[in-house]
Amino acid sequence: QVQLVESGGGLVQPGGSLRLSCAASGSIFRINTMGWYRQAPGKQRELVANMRSDGNTNFADSVKDRFTISRDNAKNTVTLQMNSLKPEDTAVYYCKFAANRPPFEAYWGQGTQVTVSS
Repeated sequence: QVQLVESGGGLVQPGGSLRLSCAASGSIFRINTMGWYRQAPGKQRELVANMRSDGNTNFADSVKDRFTISRDNAKNTVTLQMNSLKPEDTAVYYCKFAANRPPFEAYWGQGTQVTVSS
């Protein structure tokens, strides 16, 4: 069984930075994509960024040029560096590890709160 543990959330002022990390325990040899989603109050969960094992990345338009994503396959971790944070980035952030072959299993972290406010 795979478990994901996130860290790094908190309160930051607009224009500040935060780094979120997600570490996996268990067997993730089938995992292809590691990424981050977020959910703000009253809104649907949305993709923030992800990275495939071949290095290809996807970013939400709202975070391009501000956020970067990286992964360390040896340590089973994925990191989201968030710069120039805006109040609209406030949300609970979840990491997700997913396989790209049947049965397409996916694992979620418990979520970490990011609040951008002065």
